[in-house]
Amino acid sequence: MKPYADRLPTAIRQLVTDILVVLWIYLWIRVAMWVHDTVEKLAVPGAKLESAGSGIADNLADAGGKVGRVPVVGDDLTKPFTGAADAARAIAEAGQDQQDFVDQLALILPLVAIAVPLALVLFLWLPLRLRWMRRAALAAAVRDDPAGRDLLALRALAGRPLRELSRLGPDIAQSWRAGDEDAVDALAELELRSLGLRPRRASSPTSGPSRRR
Repeated sequence: MKPYADRLPTAIRQLVTDILVVLWIYLWIRVAMWVHDTVEKLAVPGAKLESAGSGIADNLADAGGKVGRVPVVGDDLTKPFTGAADAARAIAEAGQDQQDFVDQLALILPLVAIAVPLALVLFLWLPLRLRWMRRAALAAAVRDDPAGRDLLALRALAGRPLRELSRLGPDIAQSWRAGDEDAVDALAELELRSLGLRPRRASSPTSGPSRRR
């Protein structure tokens, strides 16, 4: 895999884009954490309600137990305390239910907040980035090989816009079909430039005669 282009403007643009994507993800992670913390604060009233209800229920139950020891009328005196204690326990349970609901929201809302930004990265930006890396790695591997340059030329003919191809000459396709080396090189370099890659390396003086005279 080739992470960045050879040409400086393209490489800088890719690097800046990668940094912005990382910052974008970090920003939304921070937003999700903020949403979680904010929603969790909504559980505070429920916790206080549960604590107060439980405390009142315990006190009423304790008082009812003491009143119940009164001879003859103890059972009758206990009933109001028992009913009030049950009501206090219901309040405590409502407080606990409110906390459970807030805990669920504190999990769901941050996931919703970060899901769309991450989906944009994973399903739009990342596939395009990986596709470029694969194409650039393959192009860089074959650009110094004559057969590879033919493939690059064919790729340029198939994929580059007509306005770019027309700049190479009105008969560029015919020249390529005829095997004209200048046309092949021009098309191959057009494809390489579109990927931000440099053309093939110049042959060293000791590497033998050039392809073209």
